[in-house]
Amino acid sequence: MNNIKHVIAREYFTRVKSKTFLLTTFLAPLAFIFFFGILGFLLSRGSDDEKKIAIIDNVGIVDKSQVERRNIKFDYSYNNLDQALKDYKEDKIEGVIVLPAIDINTERYEMIYHSDNQLAIDESESLKSMFRKKVRNYKIQKLGIDETQLKLIDTKIDLEPKTVVDKDKKISSITSAVSAGIGGFVGYALFFIIIIYGSQVMRSVTEEKINRIVEVLISTIKPFDLMMGKVIGVGLVGLTQITMWMILIVIFSTIGFSFFGPDAVESVAQTSPEIMAEVQNSAPEAKDKMASVIQEIVSISWFKILPLYLFYFLIGYFTYAALFAAIGSAVGDDIQEAQSLTMIATLPLVISMYIGFSAVTSPNSSLSVWSSILPFTAPVVMPVRLPLDPPLWQILLSMVVSILTVVILIWLAAKIYRVGILMYGKKASIKELFKWMTY
Repeated sequence: MNNIKHVIAREYFTRVKSKTFLLTTFLAPLAFIFFFGILGFLLSRGSDDEKKIAIIDNVGIVDKSQVERRNIKFDYSYNNLDQALKDYKEDKIEGVIVLPAIDINTERYEMIYHSDNQLAIDESESLKSMFRKKVRNYKIQKLGIDETQLKLIDTKIDLEPKTVVDKDKKISSITSAVSAGIGGFVGYALFFIIIIYGSQVMRSVTEEKINRIVEVLISTIKPFDLMMGKVIGVGLVGLTQITMWMILIVIFSTIGFSFFGPDAVESVAQTSPEIMAEVQNSAPEAKDKMASVIQEIVSISWFKILPLYLFYFLIGYFTYAALFAAIGSAVGDDIQEAQSLTMIATLPLVISMYIGFSAVTSPNSSLSVWSSILPFTAPVVMPVRLPLDPPLWQILLSMVVSILTVVILIWLAAKIYRVGILMYGKKASIKELFKWMTY
């Protein structure tokens, strides 16, 4: 046991003190926030080339006080299409929008945009949204429809659940959506975490084997102790890094929002008053939805789910780390060969990720239920189902099966490791691996 502790300490502190670990731990959250910040900034800006477009209104629905939308400036001074096209050819304007007469008996309305250059997608959608409301208001006025009565006709339908047996259980119409979102995110994250840190175990084994360091280590420590020390040590490194990431992302996000949040809202208001007005009109509903989402997240039984998330992370990590350690010890001197075998070993993990996508929408289907119980797929699929409150017997059965699987895999991997770690020159055949496991 002391030997395992020494190996754990060596693997842990060697990796934690390395420059690579420190850089990835502190820079990865910054890169994560920076990436999504830049992505949001670019999506909010859209096209940045300013355009001057003439509008010829043959209906009388435009509001000439609105002179700009996004990066498009409107010119209402033209009453003649020929004059507008002449100025277009002289590069005085970038295009001409003609609003033809509106037929109130049809569902479609086609505006004409005269230009040799197409509008960007965000510009086109912005203009269509702008004129859609104007045409709608025109039809309402011509048909003599009361706007208040029309709003009453457009009814929003909700399907509000109500418990029958468990009266104390609080659920709402968005409970499933919030739970599915949390489960899908966690399952997807576990998939990458298990692959990243499991493959580090294989890389450590193969490097020591190729450099003949393992020959010195085996002279003073049992192969099983060496393998378990590596697996546990790298796993602790993973837990440390994940914990640091979670803390730093919260800190950096809070700091970033305090600096850029108000400015971003103000820039939107200055750029597009109409869009800001739409946002303000929908603000009460959006706030209610956000409050409901936050309430659902808080109401989830995190004291039960978080320990289970940690359990399935450890189960998944030990399952695949044992496989990777066995692969690293059984291959020859070629690291590329070990990486190719890793693709085969991680195939169940890839399959479980896709099953997890299905479990988000159908958590109680036969595929989702049995995949959350069977080994190799349970570490990813069951965390997806946990926020959706699966039956207790399924959780307990999944935990028992997962623990038994890990024990058997570590036992078999240790048998392969103790022989394969000192084998050089060629990789072991399937027949040889079977002999090692049954020896």
